[in-house]
Amino acid sequence: MLTLKQLRENRAYALERLAVKGVDAAATLDKIEQLDDTRKALQGKLDANLAQQNAVAKQVGMLFKAGKQDEANAAKATTAALKEESKTLEAQLRETETKLTETIVTLPNFPHISVPKGLSAADNEIVRTGGPMPELPADAKPHWELASQYDIIDFELGVKLTGAGFPVYKGKGSALQRALISFFLDCNTAAGYTEVMPPLMVNEASGFGTGQLPDKEGQMYHVNLDNFYLIPTAEVPVTNIYRDVILNESDFPIKLTAYTPCFRREAGSYGKDVRGLNRLHQFDKVEIVQISHPDVSYQALDGMVAHVESIVQKLELPYRIVRLCGGDLSFTSALTFDFEVYSAAQGRWLEVSSVSNFESFQANRLKLRWKDSNKKMHLAHTLNGSSLALPRIVAALLENNQTPEGIRIPKVLVPYTRFDMIK
Repeated sequence: MLTLKQLRENRAYALERLAVKGVDAAATLDKIEQLDDTRKALQGKLDANLAQQNAVAKQVGMLFKAGKQDEANAAKATTAALKEESKTLEAQLRETETKLTETIVTLPNFPHISVPKGLSAADNEIVRTGGPMPELPADAKPHWELASQYDIIDFELGVKLTGAGFPVYKGKGSALQRALISFFLDCNTAAGYTEVMPPLMVNEASGFGTGQLPDKEGQMYHVNLDNFYLIPTAEVPVTNIYRDVILNESDFPIKLTAYTPCFRREAGSYGKDVRGLNRLHQFDKVEIVQISHPDVSYQALDGMVAHVESIVQKLELPYRIVRLCGGDLSFTSALTFDFEVYSAAQGRWLEVSSVSNFESFQANRLKLRWKDSNKKMHLAHTLNGSSLALPRIVAALLENNQTPEGIRIPKVLVPYTRFDMIK
């Protein structure tokens, strides 16, 4: 959530930054300024009322002491009237503050100054590419055909058990999933991230804290009776560990990693681009999260990008790193780098990770603050990234490593799978 200071201190800058995300915020800023002015006026009236109450209350005691009964009773009546007025002012103030917050939370985060302008993924900026590009025969198969041929993923059985987008992994397919999860976690913990195992359901406060609510209700599965949400990513519970927490400057950086299943409704998804593992309702992902000092959060972001890149390189996959343009940037992000791996049999790039800096946007919603040496409070910066999401990694591994003898397993994974080929 943006702060009032960000929105009111430099209106022109706020409008310009939000426009990069395709948001015309002029009317919203007008409403915010009006509500904030009303809030300040009501607070001023309430403060004056309370001061008057205190002054009159002191007079009542003095008047009774002086035997001025009638004047004391009149002063008591004045106090009672002031209390009633203060109740009305408090109710008006609460209502105004609620409307103000509800209006502010409709605005997305400011994009970083380095974010390119653009409306869609077509306007994203390729930062760099790497990894060996495979040479496959013309009759190379997409991963869903390979999964059936080698009996390692059963999409139809998933439809029977639950529905489309819930595949069943079998045999060496299950082993490959487990191997990737362990490999990713080992890479992350070796890089200084502490592993945690969070719940797979969160409450409304957690969904609000990281920005999924009220923006993305339609993408999450909701457990109505208990008002819980199945997590769309481990970012939600892991970041919320620090909701309502005050840190010391010496606590930075905080680095956490977690493996979780993730659940996304992906309403409206259909067509060839979502076939097989390309888009699922339930999938496995390993996440990294950092809580950073604001002065070094972009250095932390660069470090996270380099870390994810090193993992993709070890998997021997062709990849590219993309800086998202304003129109493709998420509601909460200030700057995001996407990682895409090349799916040779499909002839397309598949997103496997987003690494983002949210600056203080999430921290403001989370009330995640830190104290400097002068005991002054500041908002922390939060960052997160997929390290990595499994489905499209598996798709690329199957397609890019297919041979006449079977599917080759990258060397780095063999100690985890305990086999070097899927035959």
